[in-house]
Amino acid sequence: MIHDEIEEFAAALPPMGALMGLDLGDKTIGLAVTDLGRSVASPLETIRRRKFGLDAARLLELAQARGIAGLVLGLPRNMDGSEGPRCQSTRAFARNLSRLTDLPIGFWDERLSTVAAERALLEADTTRKRRAEVIDHVAASYILQGVLDRLRYMKGA
Repeated sequence: MIHDEIEEFAAALPPMGALMGLDLGDKTIGLAVTDLGRSVASPLETIRRRKFGLDAARLLELAQARGIAGLVLGLPRNMDGSEGPRCQSTRAFARNLSRLTDLPIGFWDERLSTVAAERALLEADTTRKRRAEVIDHVAASYILQGVLDRLRYMKGA
Protein backbone atom coordinates (compact mmCIF):
# COMPACT_ATOMS: atom_id res chain seq x y z
CA MET A 1 0.00 0.00 0.00
CA ILE A 2 1.21 3.51 -0.86
CA HIS A 3 1.27 6.19 1.84
CA ASP A 4 1.66 9.85 0.88
CA GLU A 5 2.22 11.02 4.45
CA ILE A 6 5.15 9.77 6.51
CA GLU A 7 2.85 9.39 9.54
CA GLU A 8 0.64 6.95 7.58
CA PHE A 9 3.72 5.08 6.40
CA ALA A 10 5.05 4.83 9.97
CA ALA A 11 1.71 3.48 11.20
CA ALA A 12 1.77 0.76 8.52
CA LEU A 13 5.22 -0.51 9.55
CA PRO A 14 5.81 -3.40 11.94
CA PRO A 15 7.69 -2.39 15.13
CA MET A 16 10.97 -3.88 13.90
CA GLY A 17 12.49 -4.59 10.52
CA ALA A 18 14.78 -2.88 8.06
CA LEU A 19 13.68 -0.28 5.53
CA MET A 20 14.93 0.18 1.98
CA GLY A 21 15.33 3.61 0.38
CA LEU A 22 15.24 4.20 -3.36
CA ASP A 23 16.63 7.11 -5.34
CA LEU A 24 14.99 6.73 -8.76
CA GLY A 25 16.87 8.18 -11.69
CA ASP A 26 16.29 7.91 -15.42
CA LYS A 27 19.13 5.42 -15.86
CA THR A 28 19.72 4.05 -12.36
CA ILE A 29 18.07 3.27 -9.04
CA GLY A 30 20.16 3.94 -5.96
CA LEU A 31 19.40 1.65 -3.02
CA ALA A 32 20.08 2.03 0.68
CA VAL A 33 19.01 -0.06 3.66
CA THR A 34 18.68 0.37 7.40
CA ASP A 35 19.61 -1.93 10.22
CA LEU A 36 16.78 -3.93 11.85
CA GLY A 37 16.39 -1.34 14.61
CA ARG A 38 16.10 1.46 12.05
CA SER A 39 18.83 3.63 13.51
CA VAL A 40 21.15 4.16 10.55
CA ALA A 41 20.90 4.08 6.76
CA SER A 42 23.70 2.60 4.67
CA PRO A 43 24.24 2.74 0.91
CA LEU A 44 23.67 -0.67 -0.71
CA GLU A 45 24.00 -0.64 -4.48
CA THR A 46 22.94 1.00 -7.72
CA ILE A 47 20.77 -0.85 -10.21
CA ARG A 48 21.09 0.02 -13.89
CA ARG A 49 17.54 0.53 -15.08
CA ARG A 50 16.27 -1.71 -17.85
CA LYS A 51 12.59 -2.62 -17.93
CA PHE A 52 10.25 -2.06 -14.99
CA GLY A 53 9.64 -5.80 -14.54
CA LEU A 54 13.37 -6.57 -14.30
CA ASP A 55 14.05 -3.60 -12.02
CA ALA A 56 11.15 -4.49 -9.72
CA ALA A 57 12.19 -8.14 -9.59
CA ARG A 58 15.71 -7.16 -8.47
CA LEU A 59 14.38 -4.71 -5.86
CA LEU A 60 11.95 -7.22 -4.41
CA GLU A 61 14.59 -9.97 -4.46
CA LEU A 62 16.91 -7.75 -2.39
CA ALA A 63 14.02 -6.72 -0.13
CA GLN A 64 13.09 -10.33 0.58
CA ALA A 65 16.69 -11.41 1.16
CA ARG A 66 17.17 -8.59 3.70
CA GLY A 67 13.79 -8.94 5.42
CA ILE A 68 12.74 -5.43 4.42
CA ALA A 69 9.63 -4.14 6.23
CA GLY A 70 8.95 -1.06 4.07
CA LEU A 71 10.12 0.89 1.03
CA VAL A 72 10.79 4.63 0.84
CA LEU A 73 11.03 6.38 -2.52
CA GLY A 74 12.67 9.75 -2.83
CA LEU A 75 10.15 12.21 -4.27
CA PRO A 76 11.99 14.71 -6.49
CA ARG A 77 9.93 17.84 -5.85
CA ASN A 78 10.86 21.13 -7.48
CA MET A 79 12.63 23.64 -5.25
CA ASP A 80 9.34 25.52 -4.75
CA GLY A 81 7.73 22.29 -3.46
CA SER A 82 5.62 21.66 -6.55
CA GLU A 83 5.57 18.31 -8.34
CA GLY A 84 6.70 18.00 -11.93
CA PRO A 85 7.16 15.13 -14.40
CA ARG A 86 9.85 13.41 -12.30
CA CYS A 87 7.45 13.19 -9.33
CA GLN A 88 4.76 11.78 -11.60
CA SER A 89 7.22 9.16 -12.83
CA THR A 90 8.17 8.24 -9.24
CA ARG A 91 4.52 7.96 -8.23
CA ALA A 92 3.83 5.74 -11.28
CA PHE A 93 6.78 3.51 -10.32
CA ALA A 94 5.35 3.23 -6.78
CA ARG A 95 1.87 2.35 -8.11
CA ASN A 96 3.31 -0.37 -10.35
CA LEU A 97 5.54 -1.70 -7.55
CA SER A 98 2.61 -1.77 -5.09
CA ARG A 99 0.88 -4.27 -7.40
CA LEU A 100 3.78 -6.68 -6.87
CA THR A 101 4.29 -6.42 -3.10
CA ASP A 102 2.38 -5.96 0.15
CA LEU A 103 5.22 -3.92 1.66
CA PRO A 104 4.21 -0.41 2.74
CA ILE A 105 5.57 2.21 0.34
CA GLY A 106 6.21 5.78 1.43
CA PHE A 107 7.67 8.94 -0.08
CA TRP A 108 10.27 11.35 1.22
CA ASP A 109 11.09 14.78 -0.17
CA GLU A 110 14.50 14.28 -1.71
CA ARG A 111 15.33 17.88 -2.60
CA LEU A 112 19.08 18.38 -2.24
CA SER A 113 19.82 14.76 -1.28
CA THR A 114 22.06 14.30 -4.33
CA VAL A 115 23.76 17.64 -3.57
CA ALA A 116 24.42 16.50 0.02
CA ALA A 117 25.72 13.13 -1.18
CA GLU A 118 28.01 14.81 -3.72
CA ARG A 119 29.35 17.16 -1.05
CA ALA A 120 30.05 14.26 1.33
CA LEU A 121 31.87 12.35 -1.41
CA LEU A 122 33.93 15.42 -2.32
CA GLU A 123 34.84 15.93 1.34
CA ALA A 124 35.94 12.29 1.45
CA ASP A 125 38.22 13.08 -1.52
CA THR A 126 36.44 10.51 -3.72
CA THR A 127 37.59 10.43 -7.33
CA ARG A 128 35.22 11.66 -10.03
CA LYS A 129 34.92 8.14 -11.45
CA ARG A 130 34.11 6.63 -8.05
CA ARG A 131 31.61 9.42 -7.28
CA ALA A 132 29.76 8.60 -10.51
CA GLU A 133 29.63 4.92 -9.46
CA VAL A 134 28.25 5.50 -5.96
CA ILE A 135 26.34 8.81 -6.01
CA ASP A 136 22.90 7.22 -6.49
CA HIS A 137 23.05 4.78 -3.59
CA VAL A 138 24.73 7.37 -1.36
CA ALA A 139 21.85 9.76 -2.21
CA ALA A 140 19.41 6.95 -1.36
CA SER A 141 21.03 6.67 2.07
CA TYR A 142 20.53 10.42 2.64
CA ILE A 143 16.85 10.02 1.73
CA LEU A 144 16.48 7.04 4.03
CA GLN A 145 18.33 8.69 6.92
CA GLY A 146 15.92 11.63 6.65
CA VAL A 147 13.03 9.20 7.11
CA LEU A 148 14.74 7.52 10.09
CA ASP A 149 15.34 10.89 11.75
CA ARG A 150 11.68 11.83 11.23
CA LEU A 151 10.45 8.49 12.61
CA ARG A 152 12.66 8.94 15.68
CA TYR A 153 11.31 12.47 16.17
CA MET A 154 7.73 11.21 15.88
CA LYS A 155 8.39 8.56 18.56
CA GLY A 156 9.82 11.17 20.91
CA ALA A 157 7.00 13.69 20.39
